[in-house]
Amino acid sequence: MLSTNAQFLHPELMDVVRLFDADARDIAHVFSYDGETFFNAFTLGGDTYEFKRAYHVRNDLEYKSMAKRYSKLALYLVLSELTGKKLPWGALTGIRPTRLAYAEEAAGRDFRPLFREMGVSEENTELVARVIEGQRGVYERREGNCDLFISLPFCPTKCTYCSFITAPIARTKQFVPAYLEALTRELDTMPAIGCLRSVYIGGGTPFVLEPEELEVVLRAVQKIRTNGCEFTVEAGRPDVFTAQKLALCRDYGVTRICINAQSFSDRTLEAIGRKHTAADVLRAFEMAAPYGFDVNCDLIAGLTGESVEEFMGSIDTAVSLAPENITVHTLCLKKGAKLKEETETLSEGGMSEMIAYSRQKLSAAGYEPYYLYRQKYMAGAHENVGWTKPGKACVYNVDVMEESADNLAVGSNAISKRVILGEGRIERLGSPKDIPTYLNKVDELIAEKQKLFG
Repeated sequence: MLSTNAQFLHPELMDVVRLFDADARDIAHVFSYDGETFFNAFTLGGDTYEFKRAYHVRNDLEYKSMAKRYSKLALYLVLSELTGKKLPWGALTGIRPTRLAYAEEAAGRDFRPLFREMGVSEENTELVARVIEGQRGVYERREGNCDLFISLPFCPTKCTYCSFITAPIARTKQFVPAYLEALTRELDTMPAIGCLRSVYIGGGTPFVLEPEELEVVLRAVQKIRTNGCEFTVEAGRPDVFTAQKLALCRDYGVTRICINAQSFSDRTLEAIGRKHTAADVLRAFEMAAPYGFDVNCDLIAGLTGESVEEFMGSIDTAVSLAPENITVHTLCLKKGAKLKEETETLSEGGMSEMIAYSRQKLSAAGYEPYYLYRQKYMAGAHENVGWTKPGKACVYNVDVMEESADNLAVGSNAISKRVILGEGRIERLGSPKDIPTYLNKVDELIAEKQKLFG
């Protein structure tokens, strides 16, 4: 149990505790700030560790930011010393390490000294530098920029690691007609968009819809996407690929599709609840090739029971297929996932070896990292990294991960974001997660989005 005299720091400190699987430890924390120096003291097992950092804050926002930074760093140093463990991202627990790096650059400082102070490994510090370089020409913070996200929460089956609200299509198919009607109404009554940067139809698995159902959504997007911007459809799993659906996407101007392999091991695919084989994934790539789409391919390191060698084999296969983007995710325990119900924590296992191999192999094949993000409860406290061929970065991924543009999101479990650049804040509006509630509230959601983006 962790106790502190500064309750606003409790969630931040608990994030550090979880990194070390130290929930069972009794930790007492005392915090103070005298206007010039941050003071943190931690008592564990009868021993007290004290840390002082001189820093003069200019406002309340900076005070809270620095208080969190130095308290987390102090606890990280204590637990690292007691456990003998150094973590790849040190005391950084935030979702977007690049956000911190961009903030340092905006202040006229090199971000590397701060990352080293926070205990980030040299490899990850260099990774952030490569990501920032990979975003050049795509990353843009400008008032009026907006991306459009469309949620289609239907899947053939639900994977064990998945926390989305999706359910097997056999259980949700009765909602599809009403859902498409509500979705179309949202799209037809959207607020005006200044500069549409990209459109992304995600899921779920959008290709699980019948061709005529998918066309309803594509036709609605066609009315909005008048500037020829990037248009991605998360086609998803190969067991729902058809030539008719691919042709529809081409005819309606889709520029990019996602083929979510996750693994090229049949044993792993069966273990996570997939109803297809690795050969089916290869056939999906072959089927998509004549249509000229850029292709994003997802893999997950640390899937249930998968060996380092199996994961390496998946990386090798993905590289041989040469998609424009390959994203390497780290397995994560998420609330609502079957895996979370069955597992309390994820072990490091061979994660470091898997991640190191993916970086080496993808770099050697000419891919560059262009976005990264982290989540709580990730195996080995690692990260998710998107890799791209030169000039093929996915605009939507950059904008969403860096929160550099508005995101107008429609459908159930869709979170719209209005980025107020001048004030450095984000206003959010979330749609209900379950489909029936969404259907009942769609008119209210339309009014709320008109207000948020008006």
